[in-house]
Amino acid sequence: MQSKEILKFFFEMGHLSRVKREGWRLLGIEHPESIADHTLRAAQIGWVLGHMEGYPNPHEIAAMLIFHDIGEARVGDIHKLANRYITVDEAGAVRDQTSRLGAIGPEVLKLWNQIEDRSSQAGIIAKDADLLELAVRAREYIEQGHKDAQEWFEAARQRVQTQSAKTLLAELPTISATEWWHGLKKID
Repeated sequence: MQSKEILKFFFEMGHLSRVKREGWRLLGIEHPESIADHTLRAAQIGWVLGHMEGYPNPHEIAAMLIFHDIGEARVGDIHKLANRYITVDEAGAVRDQTSRLGAIGPEVLKLWNQIEDRSSQAGIIAKDADLLELAVRAREYIEQGHKDAQEWFEAARQRVQTQSAKTLLAELPTISATEWWHGLKKID
């Protein structure tokens, strides 16, 4: 394995902090979160969801999620409307990205494939975490006045497969995105 190729990969992964989640722009959200922002919370959700589902290795799920959007460093974030008109070879981008990583490349590609095709229990849980992150973000945007984000929430709700994700999504509309800090402020 060549150190330069690994370092180039690290720099490329850093580009994900500059690639924005483009679908939200359809709602008029001028500064949507980056792919890296989405990936971090999706991995955190995946780790928790793995525990909730009784999966023996939730770290595997988190690992899938930290790599699940790496192709977007090369192809960008193509939203569903754009997908009607263009074809993007994200799988080819990921194969190219991982081909220079020596022995770890096939491992990263295997993680990516499992979430893409839901070919394992971990892949199913990871995809549900990805969708749950989308729904949580949609809830935040709904509360900020972007009522059309409800469509994103509903789409995620209809696509999840695990009971834990379904339970969390059923509860999500009953809680405010800012409720987590209520009562935590220090009062002098």
